[in-house]
Amino acid sequence: MQINGITGLAVMKLDVLDGFDTIKLGVGYKFRGETLAVMPSGADAVAECEPIYEEFPGWKESTFGMTKWEELPETARQYLTRLSEVAGAPIALVSTGPDREQTILHVNPFEG
Repeated sequence: MQINGITGLAVMKLDVLDGFDTIKLGVGYKFRGETLAVMPSGADAVAECEPIYEEFPGWKESTFGMTKWEELPETARQYLTRLSEVAGAPIALVSTGPDREQTILHVNPFEG
């Protein structure tokens, strides 16, 4: 995100998360007693990192084949919204199956 100027996230295979009781989202790292938002550089430093997670309730409903944001379970939308906040870019599209048509265009990254 910092280097490439990403303007939107493409979340693939959301449907594979269907049925989980909880879903974790990595939001930072613990490193030598400090909390970091970005992973430190160097293999030795990375080996010392402990991930920090936020936990979200899962959803039991199937998202397979959905094509509208509003169709997604509320907990899926909450997870995606927080992912967008952590990443610092809007969710542009969400894949809900293997076919091209099984995609939600949430925010068009080519407009605005």
